[in-house]
Amino acid sequence: MVKYFLGQSVLRSSWDQVFAAFWQRYPNPYSKHVLTEDIVHREVTPDQKLLSRRLLTKTNRMPRWAERLFPANVAHSVYVLEDSIVDPQNQTMTTFTWNINHARLMVVEERCVYCVNSDNSGWTEIRREAWVSSSLFGEAPSKTLVETAKEAKEKAKETALAATEKAKDLASKAATKQQQQQQQFV
Repeated sequence: MVKYFLGQSVLRSSWDQVFAAFWQRYPNPYSKHVLTEDIVHREVTPDQKLLSRRLLTKTNRMPRWAERLFPANVAHSVYVLEDSIVDPQNQTMTTFTWNINHARLMVVEERCVYCVNSDNSGWTEIRREAWVSSSLFGEAPSKTLVETAKEAKEKAKETALAATEKAKDLASKAATKQQQQQQQFV
């Protein structure tokens, strides 16, 4: 079973203000359900985009009907991964979030795209899409937390190796350029 939601709205704030507020939204007294926020990975790409991955820990009470269905020992904390791509040149920010635990019960995935409003450049448009899927009614079970963690670990390794190779390449190019400059002065 999959449910799809779409919401579009205009924020009466500039893209710069929305972008800055996005990174400062937690912790705050109005979002007490967000317990932690940790940056797992961050890099600036060669085309000057900011890529980030954050791990959020949230807590929410289950609806009463769900509390009756599930054992009391079901964790009340939800771990959520958030990937974001910020393109300051085009003034867009795209975020992807999804839960990594309780995935056998329900997976919630959300994509938000923030961009400058076409009618008023001092405002920001947001398009928010969400997909909620559940295996409670006979669908194939989702990945376990262990499987998801293993995949995330492999992706992190690949990213780290790629970053290391890139750093070596840049260092090599810098050394070559420095040697060429030194030879010009000799």
